[in-house]
Amino acid sequence: MNLKGLPGGQYKPLSDRGIATIHDTALMILEEVGFTYESGLDQVLALLESAGAKVDAGTARVTFPRTFIEEHIRSAPESVILYSRDGENDLDLGEDRVHLGTGGAAVRIVDMETGLYRSTTLKDLYLLGRLVHKLENIHFFLRPCIPRDIPETAYDVNVFYTCFRATTKHVMAGVNDIEGFRKVLELATMVAGGEKVLAQKPFISIITSFAISPLKLCTQSTTIMREAVLNKIPVALSCAPMAGSTSPVTMAATLAQVHAEQLAGIALCQIINPGAPVIYGGIPGTANMRNMAYQGGAVECGMMNAAIHQMARHIKVPNYNSSGLTDSKVPDGQAAWEKAITTLLAAMGGSNYVHHAAGMLDSMAGLAYEQFVIDDEIIGMSCKVLKGIDVDPEHLALEVIKDVGPGGNFMIHPHTLKHMRSEYFPGNGVTDRDGLSRWEQQGRMDARERARMIVGKILDAPEEPCLPADVDLAIREKFSEIKTI
Repeated sequence: MNLKGLPGGQYKPLSDRGIATIHDTALMILEEVGFTYESGLDQVLALLESAGAKVDAGTARVTFPRTFIEEHIRSAPESVILYSRDGENDLDLGEDRVHLGTGGAAVRIVDMETGLYRSTTLKDLYLLGRLVHKLENIHFFLRPCIPRDIPETAYDVNVFYTCFRATTKHVMAGVNDIEGFRKVLELATMVAGGEKVLAQKPFISIITSFAISPLKLCTQSTTIMREAVLNKIPVALSCAPMAGSTSPVTMAATLAQVHAEQLAGIALCQIINPGAPVIYGGIPGTANMRNMAYQGGAVECGMMNAAIHQMARHIKVPNYNSSGLTDSKVPDGQAAWEKAITTLLAAMGGSNYVHHAAGMLDSMAGLAYEQFVIDDEIIGMSCKVLKGIDVDPEHLALEVIKDVGPGGNFMIHPHTLKHMRSEYFPGNGVTDRDGLSRWEQQGRMDARERARMIVGKILDAPEEPCLPADVDLAIREKFSEIKTI
């Protein structure tokens, strides 16, 4: 059942007036408050000033006239396509088309053997990529963990190479520095078979956390963003303020701040390279006011992330945001309800590229293999909602009702056989729909145990190489720092 790219937009937490008011407030923030910045951004500041922004070096403040923002965001593409290498999992981001997948930078994972947390490794990244490659409701592979067993100097090329080996779905990740980006670009060019091929159908994109909330340009991420934009590699302009900590505690104010940050980032990208593919990357969250930790599973996160799509649509730019986070440390009931609610809200909100939707635990710090399988089911169910109910002669089945007649049975009717696999969400096997006696015969397993069995079945199957052998060999000869798994 193909549930990728279905139209959302059924849930709208903001009224039209609310959208307009937040947008206007964001423009006032940029004009009257502006951004500060880290040192080392002289080229970017000069570019902004020459384009009409006001740079005050004495106070380290950049302010953006309303007309400046309105002029430059107009050149951002209304739709961005994030390509897959197999051509079967391309993501057309635009309007209210919905795609959900992995994300995060977890540093620990629940070990499949011991059930205890341990540090994440490059092999985990590879195995998770293989898992996602087979889970059809997870639409893309955004690097979900930080391998702790490779040196920082070899990080970027190892991460992207490992992702390419594991899946042909679209790959997104951040990079550590300009040198790392250039290596990744060279790697992707080798995989694509040339610069022109990659430029035509980029199957990678880069997360650029250019803004340190509130309202501060990050030197390293802004520099990476500039390099990616110059090369027309799609960028997600990630900024993640926490209400009550790095943004005001109220949802409307947090949305106004994150919208201001996004407007500035989008305008900067278009000054650097007009028409460059950018993705509005606001991912507002909330702070736990008892301990100031990130509160990933709050229902308000789902509400604000749905609102983010409305704000992105208002300026006609596709969006990247978040769902499926949980404060639970293991795949349990709390994880299930927090993930299901925020994922359904993001999908029904129409968000174009929803990361974190699969695998995450412990407010983005942890992962579990089996959680990816459970979340594949949650994503599939959420996307099935977007299909709605078909009402036409075939689905109304009036002739079938006449044929069977009062007191009859529809079980073996051809109409039933024709539609029984397409009308209802089939699931991946993790949901139990058997009777009590069969459940007992099969070992009284809960959803987590069934998910672990599915993980084992996928990962124990023969590996399907996602890189041609000659390309793989050429890459290893080119990049000696690539680690053998």
